[in-house]
Amino acid sequence: AVGSRYSKGGGVKNWPANRIALSKGASLYTRIITSMPVLDPTAGFVCYSRKFLETINLNAISFVGYAFQIEMKYRTFCKNFKISEVPIIFTDRTKGQSKMSNSIIVEAVFGVIALRLKRLVNTL
Repeated sequence: AVGSRYSKGGGVKNWPANRIALSKGASLYTRIITSMPVLDPTAGFVCYSRKFLETINLNAISFVGYAFQIEMKYRTFCKNFKISEVPIIFTDRTKGQSKMSNSIIVEAVFGVIALRLKRLVNTL
């Protein structure tokens, strides 16, 4: 199950326009490249079934940051497990700093392509 900001009834609160654009753009980009029918593939509020977690090699997860979130959902999708999206209203943090960086963005952009290529050559 994915706590989805972008499914019907979900949303964000107190986010600047540039953060909304980056997040929605990343979600659209990921859906186009992977064909994964998840509206919020970068979401971090998720729950995986024990059955799914027992079918994958967690040591083979290669990404960090938001790409990690995408990779986990993509592996779920590739193994034909059901992915449900539950709408949430995500409120921006009031303390602490974002870990978003250029390297995390680059990893996500190229990581999504790498995931798709791995699936095409049956190594995912």
